[in-house]
Amino acid sequence: MKIRLLCVGKPREPSAARLHDEYAERLARLGVRYRTGHVADVKPGGRFTLEHAREREAATLGEQIEATGTIVALDERGDLLTSPELSEVIERWCTPQLTLIVGGPSGLHSSILDRADRTWSLSRLTFPHELCRALVTEQLYRALTIRRGIPYHK
Repeated sequence: MKIRLLCVGKPREPSAARLHDEYAERLARLGVRYRTGHVADVKPGGRFTLEHAREREAATLGEQIEATGTIVALDERGDLLTSPELSEVIERWCTPQLTLIVGGPSGLHSSILDRADRTWSLSRLTFPHELCRALVTEQLYRALTIRRGIPYHK
């Protein structure tokens, strides 16, 4: 099983990064080939409007997305899933591999949302991408433990 988490913006919060890394290690112990990547965020203002900033981020993201596999964009308007529901779809999403995309402070450009096979919402709330990385990784771990009958979920 191969999973890639691609984010806009470099992680800067050490405590959130440590939490993400803890769950990434747990995924590895389950045999998941998990990796992360990020692209630079573009700050709106000056010569860049908010829309132009998102377009530039989308262009960079587009270069990083691999041609095969399932693309899931994280967006507050996406599908809300329970942990058991995620456990039901995770293996299908990972055939042959899964790329999860997290936007920056201004969200994802419509071209990335259109390119995605699915949109997933962790919550209707907005989270910093650093915290989102940790939440996504924990939820992937939780879903796989449910799927495999490993005690963690409850």
